[in-house]
Amino acid sequence: MRDELNKKNEQQNSSEALTFLKTFLATFLITMVVATPLFAKVGEVLDMTPGGEDSPVLEEVIDFETLIPTDSPFFDAFTTTNRVNILLLGVDNHNLTDTIMLASFDIDNKFIDIISIPRDTYYYRGPGYIDDAHHKINAVYRKNPVNSAIAVSEILMNIPINYYAELSYQGVANIVDAIGGVPMDIPFNMRYNDPLDRPPLVIDIPAGPQVLDGKKSVEFLRFRQPNRGSGNRGYPEGDVGRIKAHQEFIKNAARQCFSLDLPNIARSAFENINSDISLRTALYLATKAIGMDPEDVRTYQMPGAVRGNFVQPNKQGIADMITEIYSMEAVVIDEEDGNEGEGP
Repeated sequence: MRDELNKKNEQQNSSEALTFLKTFLATFLITMVVATPLFAKVGEVLDMTPGGEDSPVLEEVIDFETLIPTDSPFFDAFTTTNRVNILLLGVDNHNLTDTIMLASFDIDNKFIDIISIPRDTYYYRGPGYIDDAHHKINAVYRKNPVNSAIAVSEILMNIPINYYAELSYQGVANIVDAIGGVPMDIPFNMRYNDPLDRPPLVIDIPAGPQVLDGKKSVEFLRFRQPNRGSGNRGYPEGDVGRIKAHQEFIKNAARQCFSLDLPNIARSAFENINSDISLRTALYLATKAIGMDPEDVRTYQMPGAVRGNFVQPNKQGIADMITEIYSMEAVVIDEEDGNEGEGP
């Protein structure tokens, strides 16, 4: 029973991560690749970042490489490999990071490795936090992506993080409205209510062909109701069906983007993504990614075990995952020498 629960939790977190990744990539690539030649008439503009001057810049706040212990088995890999690690955050209406991923771009070999961090991952924040919810990694954010970057780095063996990018539900809605909506053929009536959400979440999308505006698109992306019979329908294939539906959504959104006014779409995306990646850096990374295929993107789930309300990171499993990503020799980790704090 516990194994089934773990599997369901992993599938849900993976599904949410992939959903956010697709939404983020669609908007971010439009912003960076399209907006760069539009705005780059002077060199200073290339140093602009989505989110404006008030957004923190990771490399100015903290040097993650100095946090890697020199005796760490990952020290050489983390400090010499030509990789760019980007933290991707999906922020909900409660200022919690509902989706947390680390995208690691191997520039030389043209691979992107994406690690999904479950939002309920246990992260010890000290004795001052009594409520269990405060020790979940999704609560670390506190309107500052630097907090999330530090926590993710610690859990993933002090991996350096170069940049961050975050997108809110409202940002998704604004961008969809900018492209004139997304045409979809909804397979069944999508209905779900959560009166405890702030504001209360009400999903009500009728079945059939239609154009989803920004509000309805967010409802569509957030819908995850399991299939429980004719009175409470959901995706017959569970998360697999949900992922397929989201893939179709992204394809249709992309078609809308490239058939309309790209300058206006790019500006809307630029206004709704918060990141410390400059246009100059984005253009460089986009150039390096030319020629990549979908097979060049590998996805991982942070190894962990469900303990009560938390997902406890599995240090040895995380070490094995990192060694695979960085093409290293196997590493044995001392479980007592942890960096995730006390266990739940």
